[in-house]
Amino acid sequence: MSKSKLTKLIMSLGLTFTLFGCGAGETIVEETTPPIEEVEEVDISESQTVEEEVSSSQTEESESDYSEDDYTYIETDGGSTSGYREPLVKTNIGFGDRDYYAYTNEYGQLVRVTAKEIILQDDDNEPVKSNGRYYWKMADVPGTELPDMDRGHIIADSLGGVSNAYNITPQDATLNRHGDQAYMERVIRDAGGATDFEAIITYPNNETHIPSHYQYTYTVNGHTVVDKFENLNPDELNKALEAEGKLESQQPVANENKVEESVNNASSNKGEYVDENGNGLIKGSSSGIYHTPESPYYSRTTSPKEMFKTIKEAEDAGYRAPK
Repeated sequence: MSKSKLTKLIMSLGLTFTLFGCGAGETIVEETTPPIEEVEEVDISESQTVEEEVSSSQTEESESDYSEDDYTYIETDGGSTSGYREPLVKTNIGFGDRDYYAYTNEYGQLVRVTAKEIILQDDDNEPVKSNGRYYWKMADVPGTELPDMDRGHIIADSLGGVSNAYNITPQDATLNRHGDQAYMERVIRDAGGATDFEAIITYPNNETHIPSHYQYTYTVNGHTVVDKFENLNPDELNKALEAEGKLESQQPVANENKVEESVNNASSNKGEYVDENGNGLIKGSSSGIYHTPESPYYSRTTSPKEMFKTIKEAEDAGYRAPK
């Protein structure tokens, strides 16, 4: 970008002029004394470049930097099927006495859900329907009508969440039923609940209500877990990578499942990988490869053919280690 050169001839003393800052909107009033024949060159290319970079970087909409006071608290019906969400509001999406809070941004997108404690559904003492839900129907959030999308709960019924628009996003059906979303819910159920739960939901722009990315952080049995995954069909991605021979060599892109401490590390030290119930944790994939919990592809193996307690069991069954 070329430089601009500003030249002013001042014909009288005491003349007041106004100079407007580039892109800042700031007005500076300044009095001149002796006549100034020429003002030094002003290079505006740098500030314009900065503005362009900021503009181009705003390609993905997520939670804005709002304080708690910026949100208006509203009461909502947990069983409402309306897909509409009010902008910049906070509401409780926990069934009964649970305190689960959902937040929307200025566009009415669901961007954050928090809970100090996740309390599991109580089938014996709560009005749970025969389908395992608190309500027969779920909210019709725009995008859920698409054939490959489910009405995906951020906090599932089994974890004590309601079914209105403040707890529902359009989510890939396979991801919701068999992928990382289902895996995360199962981990919390098997642990009997969780604490310090937070979900961050990201969108590709400020118009759609179909998220592009989810991040869940929660603590189970003293272990802090961070689950990150895209809103896509993990099985289709894995099949495509297997067909191209890239599944083992390519770094995970569909999701990341990071556990700050290995679950049941004491058991794994004895050569076993088991959960608290004694169930095997080693996954045998359809491609004949086994994955221990330390494998970077562990969470991406969403539909294992078999589960094993030890590497020897997996190898005896014909599975090999990832390269």
